[in-house]
Amino acid sequence: MVTSMRRTKIVATLGPATDRPGEIERIIKAGVDVVRINMSHGAAEDHIDRANWIREAAAKLNREVAVLVDLQGPKIRIAKFKNGPIEVKDGDQFALDNAVGTEEGNQQEVGLTYKNLPYDVKAGDLLLLDDGRIVMQVNQVVGERVECTVTVGGTLSNNKGINLMGGGLSASALTEKDKEDILTAAKIDADYLALSFPRSAEDVEYCRTLASQAGLNCSIVSKIERAEAVADDETLDGIILASDVVMIARGDLGVEVGDAQLPALQKKIIKRSRQLNRVTITATQMMETMIDNAIPTRAEVFDVANAVMDGSDAVMLSGETATGRFPAQVIETMGRICHEAEKSRSTRHSTHRVEDYFSAVDETIAMATMYAANHFNVKCIAALTESGNTPLLMSRISSGIPIFALTPHVGTRRKVCMYRGVYPSMVDYSGLNDDEIQQNVLMQLKKFGIVQEGDLVILTRGEQRGTMGGTNRLEIVKVP
Repeated sequence: MVTSMRRTKIVATLGPATDRPGEIERIIKAGVDVVRINMSHGAAEDHIDRANWIREAAAKLNREVAVLVDLQGPKIRIAKFKNGPIEVKDGDQFALDNAVGTEEGNQQEVGLTYKNLPYDVKAGDLLLLDDGRIVMQVNQVVGERVECTVTVGGTLSNNKGINLMGGGLSASALTEKDKEDILTAAKIDADYLALSFPRSAEDVEYCRTLASQAGLNCSIVSKIERAEAVADDETLDGIILASDVVMIARGDLGVEVGDAQLPALQKKIIKRSRQLNRVTITATQMMETMIDNAIPTRAEVFDVANAVMDGSDAVMLSGETATGRFPAQVIETMGRICHEAEKSRSTRHSTHRVEDYFSAVDETIAMATMYAANHFNVKCIAALTESGNTPLLMSRISSGIPIFALTPHVGTRRKVCMYRGVYPSMVDYSGLNDDEIQQNVLMQLKKFGIVQEGDLVILTRGEQRGTMGGTNRLEIVKVP
């Protein structure tokens, strides 16, 4: 029934744990909406196989599941140690040096996989290693050698990441590996392509160009994880507008800007993205203890619920489903948390854009639909759509009314899997007149158990079927 439908979408990362026999079907039955393929791990053939398994299982279960390919981005890391992990203490002197062999690190120094580091930093900068667990202050840069003092010590092991507090590393958002992986994403026919570490709108536009050149027509996800991306409102707005989806990737972002700033930034990015008609994903360590445990911590429950109440379209699982013990169970648990959080009044009512002027007819129809839905006793919204844009615009307004995106296009049905409160459904209106289309839509909603005789439904469509952005009609119809 409508009252039991979860509006917030769940993104789950595939990995060894989901490769187990029957696990793909279990996570689909548990409620996953989008699967993430992490290009940082595994071979291209493995990723193609996983995408095929997902689509075969989704078809078998009569579900739509979108595929998100997540590019690795630049690897800003130290190299390896000759004799295993070392312990560094507060006050120790330690160097990051391009002249040190890739497997010759020792107690005093280690090599770099990111060769530009000596040219990106200066005396006084703070370097954060291993997600900020170890902190070093730069004393001086001598040629290819960055000499530091350890200010927060601990265990340092091979290939740990490096962040610069406040941002400023010059690494390009797109590497040669990423460009090869975009070709793999095209073979997969990915619905979403995630760009790691964009610093500007130009990075996002370049990614979109490369995808197009590869023959991949997909939505672009910008992962907000560099301090430069949130340095000022103009830069952030530029990245949001250049993207289709924005992911708040709280791991690297928290390291670069400081953890204390993350909650306010999360709320700001979600709010601004919704204002600019873009989709948002909240990610990183959402239910990480469920990698090994059957239940989440109370702090994780609050974290997921807060993301829902902030207005995030989707919440994401990483290691919890890729390598964890309970992939399907963690999805079910996250789904229950989302559903309960959605009962909050703040998630169902909105004054967003009530004083705005609209720039297009389909946008005007979408906003009028949501005003009517939130102020009239309608059971659901049925949007006949080609591109999915009208349901997207509708979903920017907080509401408890489900929005059904009815389309003959499989790519559109998969794309709307990411939109909050939007549910994809197949419809074939070829050869039908307007009355027949209306009857078919209402019969389909009745078949799903969404409506019953006498219920009111808002139906939106365009007079010219097959035209992108052509929605120009809104009707309130009674189920016969």
